[in-house]
Amino acid sequence: MQRLYDFLRRHPTGVDTFWAVLLSGIAMLEVAGSGSYDTAAKLIAVPSVIAMGAVVALRRKWTRQMFWLAVGAGAYQLLAGVEAHTADFGMLVVLFTVAASAELPRTLSRAALGIGLAASPLYALRFPVDKGDSVNNVLLVLFAMVPFALAWVLGDSLRTRRAYYAQLVERNQRLEKEREAQAKVAVAAERARIARELHDVVAHNVSVMVVQADGAAYVMDVAPDQAKEALQTISGTGRQALAEMRRLLGVLRTGEPQESEDYVPQPDVEQIEVLVEQVRAAGLDVDFEVEGAPRKLPSGVELTAYRIVQEALTNTRKHGGPEARASVRLVYFDDGLGLLVEDDGRGAAHELYEDGGADGAGHGMIGMRERVGMVGGTLDAGPRPGGGFRISALLPLKKG
Repeated sequence: MQRLYDFLRRHPTGVDTFWAVLLSGIAMLEVAGSGSYDTAAKLIAVPSVIAMGAVVALRRKWTRQMFWLAVGAGAYQLLAGVEAHTADFGMLVVLFTVAASAELPRTLSRAALGIGLAASPLYALRFPVDKGDSVNNVLLVLFAMVPFALAWVLGDSLRTRRAYYAQLVERNQRLEKEREAQAKVAVAAERARIARELHDVVAHNVSVMVVQADGAAYVMDVAPDQAKEALQTISGTGRQALAEMRRLLGVLRTGEPQESEDYVPQPDVEQIEVLVEQVRAAGLDVDFEVEGAPRKLPSGVELTAYRIVQEALTNTRKHGGPEARASVRLVYFDDGLGLLVEDDGRGAAHELYEDGGADGAGHGMIGMRERVGMVGGTLDAGPRPGGGFRISALLPLKKG
C-alpha cells in the first residue's frame, strides 16, 4: 500500500492519464450504447469525449490551457446538441485544479467559478428536463450547480492551505538564517573579546617577566638577592598569566570558566592597586590615587577599568623609556567611574603605538576603545604637552 502511495505521489500525470482513459472509455461506451443517438450524433459526440479526457490527463501540466479546452468542449456540446456524458466530470476536475493552483491569478479562478455555475443553466436551457414545470427545472439547475461550487471551494481551500504552508516554510527559513547570522555575530564578538583578554594578559605579564629577567641577568653576579627576588617575581607573574590563559581557554572549550585550583576570577577595580604594586616591582615608578567613595560597580565596568589601566601601564613600560614615571587616578562619581593614567615618557613612541607603528598593529588602543564603547563610555588618548602620554576614560554605570 505504501509503495502504491509513493508511486502515485511521484507520478501524478500518470494517475491523471489513468482516470482520463477510464472516464473516456466509459463515456464512449455510454455514447455508443445510447438509443437516443444515431450514427452521426455519436460521431459528433466523440470530439467532446476526447477533449474532456485530455483535460483530465493534462490538467496539472497545462492548467490554464486545459481549462479553456474544457470551456470550448462545453460550448461545443451545447452548439452541437451533445448531451452530458461521463467524461464531462472533467469540468469539475479542471475547475478544482484552477482554484487550487497558486501559479494562476485569482481572477482566473473566479472566472472559472462563474463559468462553472453558468454551465448548468445553459445546459438546462438547451436540454430542458421538464418543459411544463419551470419550478422543477429551477430546482434541478440549482442542484446541478452545487458540484461546481463545491469543486471550486475545495480547490480554493487547498490553495489557501498551500499558501499558508509556504509562508510558514519561508518564515522558518528566514528565522533559521537570522539565527545563523546572530550566532556568527555572537561568535565573532566572543572571539574579539577573548582576543582582547589574551592581548591584555600576554602583553602585561610577559612585559613584566622580560623586564624582571633583564634585571636579574644584570645583577646576577653583583646582587644575588635582587636577582632571586626578580626570579620570584617572574615565577609569580608567569603563574598568574598561565592561570588567566587557562580561564580563557576554558571559555573557548566549553563556554564556561574552568573550575580549578588555578582559577583566577575576572579582574576588578580592587585589583588595580595590586596591578600597580606589580608594575612598581617591575621597576616603573607609579603614583596611585583614589578619589570618592569606592563601591561595587557592574562587572563590565570593573573589567574595562582594570584592562585600561593595565594596557596603559604596559605601554608606558614598553615605550616610555627607562626614566619614565606614571600616575593612576580613579575617581568615583555618582553616575560613573573616571580614569586618568599619565606618564612623562617619550610621547612620540606612544603616538606610534596608537597608530600601529610601534606595536605592529596597535591592537592595544583599539582594544581600549572597543571596551569603553561596549559599556557606553568615552575614551581620550594622546600625547601630553611637553612629553609623555595621557589616557582618560569615563565609564558610566548604565550604558547609553
